Amino acid sequence: MQKGMESMSETIEIEFKNMLTKSEYDFLLSTFKITQSQIFSQENHYFDTPDFALKDKKSALRIRVKKELYEMTLKQPHKEGLLETTQNINEEEFSLAITNGILPKGIIYERLTSMSISFSDVLYFGSLITKRAELPYKNGLLVFDHSLYLNTEDFEIEYEVDNYQLGQQIFLELLSQHNIPQRKTENKIRRFYRHKQNNRP
Repeated sequence: MQKGMESMSETIEIEFKNMLTKSEYDFLLSTFKITQSQIFSQENHYFDTPDFALKDKKSALRIRVKKELYEMTLKQPHKEGLLETTQNINEEEFSLAITNGILPKGIIYERLTSMSISFSDVLYFGSLITKRAELPYKNGLLVFDHSLYLNTEDFEIEYEVDNYQLGQQIFLELLSQHNIPQRKTENKIRRFYRHKQNNRP
């Protein structure tokens, strides 16, 4: 049986994002010559406490499944973007998290403890599937996402960069160039939770 992997990483995520209509999304795929073969799927599984303690701290916990790899990531606020702490886990640990709500110990356990959030209180909330295409663009990474979750779907463009000011300028110029209005855009987990809360029985 595969043993748990101890490797972890910490990065500062700086990204700009904007919701798209389906027609805008299709137009951009055509403009940037994105083919179906460049689009891949990844699945995000989201966790929080019953009273949304992570959400209230503007943080998020997910397990991402991509090409049979499993990454558990905690996102926390940072002065320029988000601090991402990622811990590799194995298939067995993933299964225990999804089916039994048992999360693997490690650096993320320590981070949550420092936030006064008990691991035992964290529950599995559901999954979001993203069909994604990526390409380099002016010293950053341009991302086109089509997300499906809770019987709905949405489209967005993201721009991941190392420099906040320059990245923001390039992203806004890109939207303007293609006549796409700036739209207030929540991150995926917030959209997921909002939809889940709004559609409770």
